[in-house]
Amino acid sequence: MHPELKAHPEYFQKEIVQLADNVYQAFGFAASNVYMFVGDDGVIIVDTSETTAAAENILAEFREITDLPITTIILTHSHRDHVSGASVFAEGGAPEIIASKRYSEDSLFVASNHPQPVKAMQVRTKRQFGIGLSYPDEIVGIGVGPGARPLKGMGAGALPPTQRIGDEGTKLNLHGVELELVMAPGETPDHMVVWCPEKKVLICGDNFYRSFPNLYPPRGTAYRDFDTWADTMDLLMSFGPVVLGPGHTKAVFGAEKIQSDLTDYRDAIRHIVDETRNGMDAGLTIDELAHKVKLPDHLAEKPHLREYYGRIDFSVRAYFVGTMGWFDGNPTSMAPLAPKDEAARFIKMAGGAPTVLNFAEKALAEGDFQWALQLIDRLLAVEHEFEAATQLKAKTLRAHAVSQINCPTRHYYIQCAKELEGGA
Repeated sequence: MHPELKAHPEYFQKEIVQLADNVYQAFGFAASNVYMFVGDDGVIIVDTSETTAAAENILAEFREITDLPITTIILTHSHRDHVSGASVFAEGGAPEIIASKRYSEDSLFVASNHPQPVKAMQVRTKRQFGIGLSYPDEIVGIGVGPGARPLKGMGAGALPPTQRIGDEGTKLNLHGVELELVMAPGETPDHMVVWCPEKKVLICGDNFYRSFPNLYPPRGTAYRDFDTWADTMDLLMSFGPVVLGPGHTKAVFGAEKIQSDLTDYRDAIRHIVDETRNGMDAGLTIDELAHKVKLPDHLAEKPHLREYYGRIDFSVRAYFVGTMGWFDGNPTSMAPLAPKDEAARFIKMAGGAPTVLNFAEKALAEGDFQWALQLIDRLLAVEHEFEAATQLKAKTLRAHAVSQINCPTRHYYIQCAKELEGGA
């Protein structure tokens, strides 16, 4: 695997981190973090993890700190990995569950107002997150969370909000803890951040984490508004936090460090927007831009902008399609041949299926994995050399996965290889 990914198991070691007096982060127990504020006579939980099993483990750790009742659960947004342990933290009671008015109880489709293909989304979600892959050979982490984590009760413990906060936000005094809930759209339009002014602790949800932002996930999503996400970085900085609690990855300490990291994040997003938009104006196609646009070196080398979770080329494609639609401006792209027809013509021109298969095998041997995959897909489209091509594709995907720094890409390649090999 990529050398940087080998460090992820150590980075994501489980721990309860004290962020300030009576403020704690449960880190490394699940794909996402859970936060606890301990008040005079009650407890506030922020986000609840991805599974009931993880929530039970975290609650047991929190109960080593306090036995005060949990009276309030605040959800930063409605993605499943943040809401699925709510029933565990409720402990059989009826805590107030607070979310944005934009919160969607269909968490897979939070960014869309329209029906989406449920089965396709489920299949692609499994591939992106490597659900079912073996640890640590196939999965070491998900990019922003640990690979070794309990999956029992995934999505099972979500509870509906009992209070929804409007765009104006609100201030709360809960058990002597002063909190402000502020709308902050970014990864999703329903994002709400939690600000504790007394302790200068900001829980920012998935608007920031230690990775290039996931502006487009391969599982599929409606367009994530890049400009809005960048603007939210300015909002987060305006609080002047001394502790930043991300929805994933470790908390960031120190006002100067937080300001620097958030500035980098904002500038990286805006750089992708500017470079992609300028390229579009210059007449470049979506494929040309996906290969051309890069972060400048001073941003690309930052640990919090490495492509562990989000990918720059995915983001470029998403911005292009999200702002201009699928047509890339090249008239040839208006009505391309059907894949099967194009493949048949290509194979005939190349001298037949055995020749194409030989070139694919040669490309694999030379480490030219993408070219091998594109050749193999033409064989599969017309079902020439089908069995050999299927096995070669699986082998190529596994080889291609080795060098990937982006965890969703790595998982997608390995999971698809297993499917081609007849596995789950």
